[in-house]
Amino acid sequence: MKKKKKVKISKFEKFLYTLTCFLLLVSPIFIVFTKSTLSEVNYEVEKIKREIASQEKENESLKMKINELASLENIQKVIKDEGLVYNNDSIKNID
Repeated sequence: MKKKKKVKISKFEKFLYTLTCFLLLVSPIFIVFTKSTLSEVNYEVEKIKREIASQEKENESLKMKINELASLENIQKVIKDEGLVYNNDSIKNID
């Protein structure tokens, strides 16, 4: 019967094997965690983009309303409704 020689593994090799096993076990978990975090961030970014687009539409609508209310025809209508008289001679321009 032949005797088997026992192979001695150094402490450094044990450390490398342990580290490799640890990395093989932890890396898939880390990858899934980072992808889920990235997905959440992308969802938040899209949500904020939709909010910005909605706010821009509202701002544009309000600008149009301001222009409509500030029009000369509207001002003259308000003046007439309030019983005031529009006198162009009393308007002074400052340069």
